[in-house]
Amino acid sequence: MNWRDSGYALTYVGLAGIVFATVIGLEYAPTIKACTGGGCFGAPEAYRILYLHVPFAWCSFLSFSVLFYGSIMWYLKRSEDAWVYFQSGSDLGLIFGLGVITSGPIWASAEWGTPWDWGDIRLNSFGLLSAIALFLVYSRRSQPDTPATRDTLSAIGLFGFALVPITAGATHWWNTTHPPLLVIESGEKVGMDSEIRTLLLLNFAIMCVLFVGFLLLSNKRYRLAA
Repeated sequence: MNWRDSGYALTYVGLAGIVFATVIGLEYAPTIKACTGGGCFGAPEAYRILYLHVPFAWCSFLSFSVLFYGSIMWYLKRSEDAWVYFQSGSDLGLIFGLGVITSGPIWASAEWGTPWDWGDIRLNSFGLLSAIALFLVYSRRSQPDTPATRDTLSAIGLFGFALVPITAGATHWWNTTHPPLLVIESGEKVGMDSEIRTLLLLNFAIMCVLFVGFLLLSNKRYRLAA
């Protein structure tokens, strides 16, 4: 089996797994406590969307890590292979970023009564991160493919990756409306039992299979086009 076949296989397995994970999250996952020591949920059943939202978010960070690698290697090597990773990273950052900013507002609308909190640092920093991915994808397709263009876009890609730790740590460093990193926080604090945590991690593993499949297919496509 070559890399292209592996990419297709992993993509199909990942997509099937996402369907399975969605059904499990919506129909069979345990309920979450309405009130805990950390406060009360306005719509506790809405938490089920997080079985997709959280894996989307973590895989988006993986995507921006690929973008970071491609940007750095372009400056160091100035090779087509480095640019392949840059292109794949920006594409995947946009795909998984859209998954985050689509699923997140569904939960926020039920829990907060509004799909977006413009005063929340995590939400706005991730929104900017997704906007950077969109800009990079659009610019690659609309601007001449020259070393100068690649230098400029790589610099923007590095700036985008700098937002990843800010976004990830926002709920710990600042007061935000967004809930903390649920899997790492203690179960008693957020009313999350071990079964919910296990399902979240399982869904993340499934999403990673899809991520790797997309990455293999994307890299192959851009190498053939180089």
